[in-house]
Amino acid sequence: MDWRSVKFDWNRARAFLVTAEEGSLSAAARALGMAQPTLGRQVDALEGELGVVLFERAGRGLTLTPAGLELLDHVRAMGNAAGLVSLAASGQAQSIEGSICITASEIYSAFLLPPVVARLRREQPGIEVEIVASNAAIDLKRREADIAIRNFRPTQPDLIAKKVGDDLARFYAAPGYLKRIGNPAMPEDLSRADFIGFDTTSVMLDGLNRMGLSLSTANFPVLTANHLVHWELVKAGVAIGIVPERIGDSEPTVRRVLPDFHPMEVPIWLTTHRELNTSRRVRLVFDMLAEELGKKH
Repeated sequence: MDWRSVKFDWNRARAFLVTAEEGSLSAAARALGMAQPTLGRQVDALEGELGVVLFERAGRGLTLTPAGLELLDHVRAMGNAAGLVSLAASGQAQSIEGSICITASEIYSAFLLPPVVARLRREQPGIEVEIVASNAAIDLKRREADIAIRNFRPTQPDLIAKKVGDDLARFYAAPGYLKRIGNPAMPEDLSRADFIGFDTTSVMLDGLNRMGLSLSTANFPVLTANHLVHWELVKAGVAIGIVPERIGDSEPTVRRVLPDFHPMEVPIWLTTHRELNTSRRVRLVFDMLAEELGKKH
């Protein structure tokens, strides 16, 4: 390769990439942890180096020009390559001390991770922990997290996954709500109950009906995508909700609905990037999570 033909600063290319992905200079500056004027100067300088206009201003945001769109895929490939270099370097790190980022759903982050993090901090105080509570699948390949706790098996070839067990989820409700609907004792009694849905899709409804219930969309008058809000609505006596039994059984203000009804099995997978699998710090945290989350409750 003729390195003399490369006429631009790679840091400026990164500024262009993040600005294009975030949609504005202010959002890109926050993502990169730098001042907006500094970022703007980097983008302007790249335009000067390349001799092209990359963005057009559209209100408070930015729109890519045809030249910017043409360059974006090439610069994105550079960003992915830089991420792989960082991953490879992190994977070779043999020091225990440092930071670790764990992502899990909101309810796992709030109820299952705290005791694990407490143990980790007691045993390894040199490890700094960041928790990303999100019901979305955070991208490990882009270093948005080091370890993910998920309820599905990943399919990407660059990821390493280990199933650590199955969570059992059940119906829970406040006693007052169950009394109002006549204390259901049989599955068919739930046809007159209200449930709290997680979203507007039919996945949850179809799954429950396959389990032997007879429900319709009318049984889901309250919807929320937030698991913690879902749980608080259950405790407030709004309707019936579905919660992992290790969380539901430990809450004194609710009780199981149809205690003998078979639970829903939800797999628990730990996932990390294969490059990080050689890091002592990631391996230690990964193994501790596997041990704690795999315990029978």
